Amino acid sequence: MASIIGSVVGFIVSLLIGALGIYVGARVVTDTDDYGYAVITAIVGSLVWWIVAVLVGWIPLIGGLLALVAWIWVINVRYPGGWGNAIAIGFIAWIAVVVVLYVLAVLGVVTFDALGIPAV
Repeated sequence: MASIIGSVVGFIVSLLIGALGIYVGARVVTDTDDYGYAVITAIVGSLVWWIVAVLVGWIPLIGGLLALVAWIWVINVRYPGGWGNAIAIGFIAWIAVVVVLYVLAVLGVVTFDALGIPAV
């Protein structure tokens, strides 16, 4: 039972941190101020990333790149401004999550990963 609770808590914390990164990126790039929207984007983005990674992730270099493009595509669909803004949001989200996770990992609060942000 404790394992299930731990997994659920880990999922929620990871999701909220990933959504925070997307929220920060969207706020900086598009001035969008909606954390709930970022949470949905993180969930959809992680699902799309996972599906693409399962289907083509085995292809060296290209598989991971296609999964990343799929994740950026989700951001592009969810936020205004086109591909340039989507790439900027994704990059800022990644940086924000790395910073938050580094601080939390140093404090011993969480492990170094987040749902909704690739390669973190």
